[in-house]
Amino acid sequence: MAGILDTVGNTPMVELQKMNSNPGVKIFAKLEGNNPGGSVKDRPALNMIKSALERGDISRDTKLIEATSGNTGIAMALMAKLFGLEIELVMPASSTRERVLTMEAFGAKVTLLDSIEICRDYAEDKAATKGYFLLNQFANPDNYKAHYLTTGPEIWKDSQHQISHFVSAMGTTGTIMGCSRFFKEQNKDIQIVGCQPTEEASIPGIRRWPEAYLPKIFEPFRVDRIMDISQQEAVDTTRRLAREEGIFAGMSSGGAACAALRIANEIQEGLIVFIACDRGDRYLSSDLFG
Repeated sequence: MAGILDTVGNTPMVELQKMNSNPGVKIFAKLEGNNPGGSVKDRPALNMIKSALERGDISRDTKLIEATSGNTGIAMALMAKLFGLEIELVMPASSTRERVLTMEAFGAKVTLLDSIEICRDYAEDKAATKGYFLLNQFANPDNYKAHYLTTGPEIWKDSQHQISHFVSAMGTTGTIMGCSRFFKEQNKDIQIVGCQPTEEASIPGIRRWPEAYLPKIFEPFRVDRIMDISQQEAVDTTRRLAREEGIFAGMSSGGAACAALRIANEIQEGLIVFIACDRGDRYLSSDLFG
């Protein structure tokens, strides 16, 4: 019999039926909201905590702390409790109430501060001075390794080795770094496309980091192309995913889908896969679907 950890990964990949107007191109969404914690972040959260325990970096008595904009926090709250660990999650106060309540439901302590940059500074300081262990998704190789070991191989198999373009939002960049490593080993011609918000946009799950806060796991040469996505484009595409395709996802998924549709309009043939990072139900208190 399987436990809840056995349901992490092996998420479905579904083809867009209505939004893609190019008959020579197929676009697939990798539905990461089907993970038990509701997002792609279940994969690295499990790998970071499990690997740290196996190496002896942490024990059952260790208190964890992590800065997060939401999905990683939910995933870590879930995974920490399954491994019997206490965790404090530090989030921007602008995060939706659903996210805070979900983390608290799993038994995590949640601290709300002004911005993700301030949250990161707070978590690093508490780890340095108060005896907490910082998993640090922004610099932890176990983040991208989770996707190298699972997400990439799943997409490669389910696309029957035909994937031509991989599209992902860029936050911590773990997903795109791990998948890029895997895909380029299989076929160096697969195009790796990252999404970032335009200068004025605020899109949960996608970041345009100040230089000082750029994730240490990010290696620019692993991304063939970066596409800027406006907030309105992300919102509109997220709503279209729900209403036209029945894919109920968050705004970062809409951003990735928007990039995939742009690419489909530029090429004659290909198979594009984008990451639908999470589920739309954790955005219902926002105006995303209003």
